[in-house]
Amino acid sequence: MAKSWYVIHTYAGYEGRVKASLTERANQLGLQDQIGQVLVPTEEVIEIKDGKRRASKRKVFPGYVLVELEDPVTDETVAMIKDTPKVTGFVGQSSKPTPLTQEEAERLLKQLESGMTIPREQVVFSKGDNVRIIDGPFMGFNGLVDEVDVEHGRVKALVSIFGRSTPVELAFSQVEKV
Repeated sequence: MAKSWYVIHTYAGYEGRVKASLTERANQLGLQDQIGQVLVPTEEVIEIKDGKRRASKRKVFPGYVLVELEDPVTDETVAMIKDTPKVTGFVGQSSKPTPLTQEEAERLLKQLESGMTIPREQVVFSKGDNVRIIDGPFMGFNGLVDEVDVEHGRVKALVSIFGRSTPVELAFSQVEKV
């Protein structure tokens, strides 16, 4: 029999507990053959705080758990999952769980495999923060954060060049908080 991937909505912060509970409940109820992998996708993120780099894991989809279920999904399996503590339900139609398409599942799993090994730098800069440029042509200059683009990992800092405030766009890795 084939298996399909489903997305379960959970309370944010309880994804790990839901994963453990699903596996445990499936074993208790004799449904372990109905459930395949249960995934809480995480990625490694490098955070820079006080000029120090620190690697940490972050959930890719907070509040969601991916679960591989045997097709066709039985009512007993659906009930067991919905009755698991901290689970709010399946993503999709409320009457019948909707699986991810084969293409969606393959793309998502491939993305998770490649994304989990590539650390992304994340820094929490705010407008008005004083920063020092530590890399690039403006190395050694100080500036004031004017804009933060978290999605692209960039900041726009106002740097005093020849007595004038000049906006300079920089990657998070090129600046540090002062």
